[in-house]
Amino acid sequence: MRVLLKLVLDCEPDAAWQALRSPAVFRQVSSPLMVFTSLDEEGFQETWSEGEHRVAAKAFGLVPAGEQIIAIRTEERLDHVHGKHESPTRVRIVHDTGRGLSWPLTLTKHWHHRMAVSAQSDGRTLYRDQLEFDAGALTPVLWLAYWGFWQWRAVAIRRLARDW
Repeated sequence: MRVLLKLVLDCEPDAAWQALRSPAVFRQVSSPLMVFTSLDEEGFQETWSEGEHRVAAKAFGLVPAGEQIIAIRTEERLDHVHGKHESPTRVRIVHDTGRGLSWPLTLTKHWHHRMAVSAQSDGRTLYRDQLEFDAGALTPVLWLAYWGFWQWRAVAIRRLARDW
């Protein structure tokens, strides 16, 4: 199942790209619904490095929601707009293909979160966010929870982007 966001952000693409790779921004757009703590020995760094990062999650900062791996990979590509005579658009993408390590996060069996940024003609940023996940029979129920959380993130991302 999928959860999608498509937003135009009031910031430059380079600033949005830096924000997407920031654990601090990840924590800001998740809070207070979900509060994440790094379980890596060195803690959260300034920028996500490629690879796996172990975190603990608490709902509203109080209720343990389990531990998970955030598995980061970045990609850059050129997208061609069909039917237009414009240059290809540079798209930068952060992929998270992590997994839950403890209950209830282990209910989700497949997780692929993509966040992409590209330039708009007016200098602002096109931000696309897609979560694909599978939790078996619980997928529709979790979709509601993830959809609500993604709406929360959208509000926070729009608000924060003005200062990136």
